[in-house]
Amino acid sequence: MKAVVCKAWGLPDTLTVEELPDLQAGAGQVVIDVKSAAVNFPDVLIIQGKYQFKPGLPFTPGSEVAGVVREIGEGVQHVKVGEQVIAFTPLGGFAQQLLAPANALMPMPAGMDFDTAASITLTYGTSHHAVVDRGALKAGETMLVLGAAGGVGLAAIEIGKALGARVIAAASTDEKLAICKQHGADVLINYSTGDLREAIKAATDGKGPDVVYDPVGGDYSEAAFRSIAWRGRYLVVGFANGEIPKLPLNLTLLKGASIVGVFWGEYAKREPKANMAGMQQLMGWLAEGKIKPHISGRYALADTAQALQDMAARKVTGKIVIQPEK
Repeated sequence: MKAVVCKAWGLPDTLTVEELPDLQAGAGQVVIDVKSAAVNFPDVLIIQGKYQFKPGLPFTPGSEVAGVVREIGEGVQHVKVGEQVIAFTPLGGFAQQLLAPANALMPMPAGMDFDTAASITLTYGTSHHAVVDRGALKAGETMLVLGAAGGVGLAAIEIGKALGARVIAAASTDEKLAICKQHGADVLINYSTGDLREAIKAATDGKGPDVVYDPVGGDYSEAAFRSIAWRGRYLVVGFANGEIPKLPLNLTLLKGASIVGVFWGEYAKREPKANMAGMQQLMGWLAEGKIKPHISGRYALADTAQALQDMAARKVTGKIVIQPEK
């Protein structure tokens, strides 16, 4: 089988595609024929050794996968060979085969395509944990989403609307904002062409958003936090900008506001029952048409480096996927 291999920390162009032996399932494990693997911003960081964990070299990046069960190991009973499944694992996704613990799988809903299935777990799981659990967003409240055209940003918009909230989308271009509008955003702010604080003030009649969803960091974080409503919740989701902001803590006092960390991977590990309940709610919303991943690009396995470069350059809207059989 073919797989993308990271042999040394570096940028995407250092990755190679190699022919490796077929995988074999041990006890409690499953081998999946990968049909689609989603690309996420953490993948860009992992190959550079800049993420929260450092895998041993060499390794295959990629964590969100949809495919068909090829082989099951001893003791595996809840999935069968030939079954279509979704898997979330720390590594191994950018390959024609993936070896995963059986408990990392869930069945694909009937009628769902592989690209959509591969695009659900991390982005929508992260945003559901952020907006519903950590942010406690309620119907009638207002949420501001920074970096709104990215994968987690669009997911946050859709989840906010599913909860009955008013959603303000902020992004860097009018083209990105048009996609946000298609996914339900009520108000659009282009923060590259105007003053973010003034735009937020105008969009909220001076009250500010109840929840700020920030997967970007950088220069816009403080402006957004200074604009937050009384008892607002500021969700720290990530730092796609590359800069970790230093927010003035006196603002939490003045606004009675909270700064809330969001780490979905650790949440899923520590609170698996709560995470699964969230995933079930997401699947229900998907069936009802309230959420739908926006897949803006599909790449062959040989083009994985280009996919990661596009992600790093912030050229991606919504999700992009690798199709290893191409």
